[in-house]
Amino acid sequence: MDLEIYDKTQAGVSDQYLTLIRDVLQFAGNYLKLADNTEMSVTLMNNEDIHRINKQYRGVDRATDVISFAIEDAEDADTDFPLVMDPELAAEIPENIGDIFVSVDKVSEQADYLGHSNERELGFLVVHGFLHLNGYDHMKPEDEKVMFKLQADILDAYGLKR
Repeated sequence: MDLEIYDKTQAGVSDQYLTLIRDVLQFAGNYLKLADNTEMSVTLMNNEDIHRINKQYRGVDRATDVISFAIEDAEDADTDFPLVMDPELAAEIPENIGDIFVSVDKVSEQADYLGHSNERELGFLVVHGFLHLNGYDHMKPEDEKVMFKLQADILDAYGLKR
């Protein structure tokens, strides 16, 4: 997976966090059998910045833990002008699945509240956002059941158990 990580936090994050993000997302990509040339990004930020994004794009006036912006979702799949190309060429073109924004402040707050490590919480949030980029959702109870089970399976298999 081609993963870009941007650290927009005030204090900067540790190399341990960056390694965890890369490793858990690579693991999750392999778990879902995504193409090796799949592209995405993760931006780490503080509550103030994610609050601004949450308010601007979701209309929610508070900080949140993770926000995902998928490049293509099911609603966009049927376009008036589909791109048709040779399957061999299509396989070589990377697919950018989107961007994840994570509040490192929320990582710490929620890890303390839930009584597990910051690493477990960070892994949980990036996998949660990653699944959203891959079309999973939890708006309906039946969808939540599928997504949350997959999320737990990935985290457990990776070794980030509660």
